[in-house]
Amino acid sequence: MSDLVTVILAAGKGTRMKSALPKVLHAAGGKPMLQHVLDAAKEAGARRNIVVTGFGGDVVEQAMQGQAEFVTQAEQLGTGHAVMQTKDLLSDETGTVMVLCGDTPLLTGELLKKLYDAHTEAGAKATVLTAVMPDATGYGRIIRSADGSVEKIVEHKDASEEERKVREVNSGIYCFDAKALFDALSKVTNDNVQGEYYLPDVLEILKDKGEKIWAVAADDYECTLGINSRQQLASAEKILRRRKNEQLMADGVTIMDPDTTFIDADVEIGRDTIIYPFTWIEGKTKIGENCVLGPNSRFQDAMIGSGVTAHFVYAHECEIADGVTMGPYVHIRPDTKLSEKVKIGNFVEVKNSNVGVGTKLPHLSYIGDCDMGAGVNMGCGTITVNYDGKKKFRTVVGDNAFIGCNSNLVAPVTVEDGAYVGAGSTITKRVPKDNLAIARARQTNIENWLDKRK
Repeated sequence: MSDLVTVILAAGKGTRMKSALPKVLHAAGGKPMLQHVLDAAKEAGARRNIVVTGFGGDVVEQAMQGQAEFVTQAEQLGTGHAVMQTKDLLSDETGTVMVLCGDTPLLTGELLKKLYDAHTEAGAKATVLTAVMPDATGYGRIIRSADGSVEKIVEHKDASEEERKVREVNSGIYCFDAKALFDALSKVTNDNVQGEYYLPDVLEILKDKGEKIWAVAADDYECTLGINSRQQLASAEKILRRRKNEQLMADGVTIMDPDTTFIDADVEIGRDTIIYPFTWIEGKTKIGENCVLGPNSRFQDAMIGSGVTAHFVYAHECEIADGVTMGPYVHIRPDTKLSEKVKIGNFVEVKNSNVGVGTKLPHLSYIGDCDMGAGVNMGCGTITVNYDGKKKFRTVVGDNAFIGCNSNLVAPVTVEDGAYVGAGSTITKRVPKDNLAIARARQTNIENWLDKRK
């Protein structure tokens, strides 16, 4: 079993976000920043995750329920103070404590595993994750000794001209020997301008004791970037989506214009599927092989089979089987299940309905709360009238039924197998198998009507 546990700092309000929502719950790539960090920790092999909350702690805990343990930092008195809040929870730990920041959604499990492995192999009491920045202005510089260990971390304002030329900086992410961490934390003081307890002071305390302090540089500095503003959040979003698109294209998905295709981190797409521009694929959506999706389409938490074609479609919380054709201008709403080879034509909305194999809804229909069989043809303008102002009712349409244009099926009502409904009918009663139902007033022509109006 891994001896790795993480402490994730997530107490800050994020003042520059100007939001009532805790900073770490702002989404990037389709999920909260904190969720990205937890996912990376899990991938790296963490056995326990402890999240330190503060502002909006109840909301954070509810959002991440079941994924971590939580402890509150009632007053935000610095990073060292935040880690101290976990002392009781970690009192029995003798392995490695990795300290992470909850606002770093670009971290990867691969990078955290690299940090952990290097820390273990070096036999260090503390290891710093570093990044080589294009512009290191404002960052604490990593000054290394000849053997590669950390000699010191010097803040930008305190650095000499020579030290400011160093572009390797402190990311704020560390691995510590658990016992050494809390021993050193007990010696950290708040004797500084801010009156706070700083976690980097632990490194200096350990070094003064002759302990080894190591550093590992990230292969890509972007992975370590923290988010403090909406502008930085937008930059992280772009990076995450670029990564996702590149991964999918490497796996055999065609994305015609990656710059205008927006795919969330947890989406799964099969090979030889083609994604047209201005398509959003979000949440836990899963898509099969050989689909053609978009342009101007949006899929949220949808299960989509193989060989599906969808143009100008919004589909969410629904299931779409193999060979379905949809669009243009289609809305597939939650709890809808479309069976194989269903055709949904232009300007059709389907909600909370089951549609059988090979059924056609060609155009201009609303199908809500309906159980529809196989081989049904729904004429243009057909409506299932499912709501009486207080309650919703279901419509049942049997296999191979034919519903004429501009028909209203007033639920609860059943049209049985093979039945026909004449165009323009309003059906309020059961239509038996193989019957023809016509429910419309007899046509009356009034002679000279126009002359009388004149």
